[in-house]
Formats: sequence, C-alpha cells, structure tokens
Amino acid sequence: MKTVIFAGGLGSRISEESHLKPKPMIEIGGKPILWHIMKIYQSHGYNDFIVCLGYKGYIIKEYFANYFLHNADVTFDLANNQMEIHKANAENLKVTLVDTGLNTMTAGRLQKVKSYLEGEEEFMLTYGDGVSNVDITALVNFHRQHGKTATVTAIQPAGKFGVLETNSNEEVTGFVEKPNSGGAWINGGFFVLKSNVFQYLEGNMEDEMWEQKPMKGLTQDQELVAYHHHGFWKCMDILRDKVELEKMWITNPQWKKWN
Repeated sequence: MKTVIFAGGLGSRISEESHLKPKPMIEIGGKPILWHIMKIYQSHGYNDFIVCLGYKGYIIKEYFANYFLHNADVTFDLANNQMEIHKANAENLKVTLVDTGLNTMTAGRLQKVKSYLEGEEEFMLTYGDGVSNVDITALVNFHRQHGKTATVTAIQPAGKFGVLETNSNEEVTGFVEKPNSGGAWINGGFFVLKSNVFQYLEGNMEDEMWEQKPMKGLTQDQELVAYHHHGFWKCMDILRDKVELEKMWITNPQWKKWN
C-alpha cells in the first residue's frame, strides 16, 4: 500500500527554520522529520511513498537525489574526477516526489497525486510534521474491518501547561504535568483511505483544505470512522516542539520502532 505525505506548506509558525527549508526537512536527531515519518511506516512493512511538494520542494528532491551520498563514506579523487564508495547504508524506500504547487491547499495536493494512485484500492495519508507510535498495522486492520471510505487516527494531545488540583480551601492537593486536553479527541493524521475518496475531491480543489469540504462530506455520508490512539503523538508546530522532539530523540524517542 502506498502512503501519501503532505509536505508542501509554508510552515510559517516555525519560520526560524522554515525560511531556509520546507518544514518536513527540519531535522530531529540529524534526520529530517520526513525521514522519521517514513521510518514509522516502514517499520510496519510499508515503504512506498508519494510526497506532495510545494514550498521549497526542490530541497526535498535534492535530499533524495543525493540520499546515497548522505548515508555513505566517500572518497573523492578530484584530480581524476573519480568517486569511491566505502560504506553505504541503503534504505528500502521508494519515494515519488510530486510538485503540487506553491499555494495549493491540502485537498488540492491530494487531488493532484491521484494519477500516481491508479490501480490502488486503498492508500494511506498523513502530514509531514507529526510523529507517533501509532500501530499502523492495527490501524489498517481497523479500517478494513469497518469498510468505510476513510479512517482517521484520533488522538488526545497533551496540554501545554501543568494543571493544579485544589480543594475547597484553595489548598493545592496535586499537580498534573501537561495532562491530556480535557478528554477531547482531535485529528492526528495517519489516515487510511479507499480510492473512491476522490469522489469527494472533484472540481477545483486548489483552495480547499482536506479537513474542510472533503472530510465534512465524508462525515455527512457516514463514511469516516476514527481509530482511537492512546499512545504517543506529537506535531512539530513551533520551535519549542522541535526542541522537545530533539530531547526525546536522545532520551526516549517513543515513535522509534525500528532498529
């Protein structure tokens, strides 16, 4: 099964780094977060990706064009214009990079990769800025069992602040460090979709968000189900998120399920 990844947005909320590179190329532990996302899928046996490019998409193309060199020991003999590879760490990944437009919204980006999904009965979709220890195998099985057009992974994000617990005398009785956000479930990405989802992407979708008209249409037709993920999930939205992910990578990278 193929996996589509949205990787074309401006990433304006993390402009400290995105002014130089597209958000999915911002590094965690020396590797782009896009690579981490691919490794999550690969750890479950899915290694065929379609990446929707937009803002500074050429940087993503150049990264994969030179991927072999990025992951090898090399000697360059400049006098004789020769290159010798000493050690290479090849990845079992197939990556199709599609220019879906600079200002295209997410629904339009998905619409523009339809031709690369010809013959596919189902495919997966996610965002290029979030990592999780979601069980992709269980997610796919859940999708197939329910038989709906679309499945979204629902998550409960951690709050941004700790919560004080007090009694009637205003005495602090406890402190909860960044609890989940009041029990609310939100869209965590990691979708599984049947190919007939493109009937919700007809007409001009350039200015449409995937989360708006298409997902609302699926909801109205009762063709969208939620797979509830109770484990780790984090989106790299602002610089503080990147810093936190960097610390996690060193101490406890909960999304890392590969060797």
